[in-house]
Amino acid sequence: MIYSCTLNPSIDYVMSVHEFEAAGLNRAHQTFYYPGGKGINVSRVMSRLGVDTAALGFIGGFTGEFVKNFLSKENVSHQFVDTGQTTRVNVKLKSSNETEINGPGPNLTENHQQKLLEQVRSLTEEDTLVLAGSVPSSLPSDFYNTIADICYKNGTKFVADTSGDALKNLIGHPLFFLKPNHHELGELFSTNVDSIDKAAHYAAKLLDEGVKHVVISMGGAGAVYVGENKRLVANVPKGKVKNSVGAGDSLVSGFIAALHKGESVEEAFRYGVAAGSATAFNDDLCERDDVENLLNEIAISSINEEGINQ
Repeated sequence: MIYSCTLNPSIDYVMSVHEFEAAGLNRAHQTFYYPGGKGINVSRVMSRLGVDTAALGFIGGFTGEFVKNFLSKENVSHQFVDTGQTTRVNVKLKSSNETEINGPGPNLTENHQQKLLEQVRSLTEEDTLVLAGSVPSSLPSDFYNTIADICYKNGTKFVADTSGDALKNLIGHPLFFLKPNHHELGELFSTNVDSIDKAAHYAAKLLDEGVKHVVISMGGAGAVYVGENKRLVANVPKGKVKNSVGAGDSLVSGFIAALHKGESVEEAFRYGVAAGSATAFNDDLCERDDVENLLNEIAISSINEEGINQ
């Protein structure tokens, strides 16, 4: 089973306004409500790609019930720890620019933490855990590390999709898959990653730190994969970007789902890039048909010491 874990989920309330006017009355012409959080996005896409998945994390209140009901309708199993506190609401205001207002997270007690860690301890070498998103301020700063250590002891494949200090603190732990973007990769090594070759070079350093598979998203320049004895680059297909939320999560889902189905690393990389792009071209997360329609538009090339090998 592939599990996701979202420590600070939300309801994402998306409002579209033709021309936003500060300090005035604005009327939305379109609204959407979605369960939010990077791990939840991963599970939603996994389910759409035909892979069984379960969502873990902390949730509560009437907003938490909305999240659970929404996931159930999308055939995503869930085993959340109930905090007894209302899950936050994040407002995404889309106009000529995009503005976000994120609600505060829950106050998580030691009891809440131990309940989640017990769930993680129950996972086995047959399972994969995708831990995605930020660490709430009420949790210890090394909480991701604690989960990573449990997964290592149990043989559970551990996938991390985070940034900042949480990402830095994980480096050196055995990770199955890591997907920073080129800015986050640069921050890890105090440099500017502004080319495919630099991305491959610094991603290879993550392998030395115990990561098995690394994908670096390069925005419009495509994506780079680095694994044992393999360096690849993929283009991104052409399309109108509608959605900046969930594209990276979808890439994670596509890559892990394809490997889970027994595909090669090359095809998993292609599938991941297609999933990320398909979400970027949609108002919500990608559907399976969206992903498969893009596969033929994605070319995979190898990277050698001299650069890209066509």
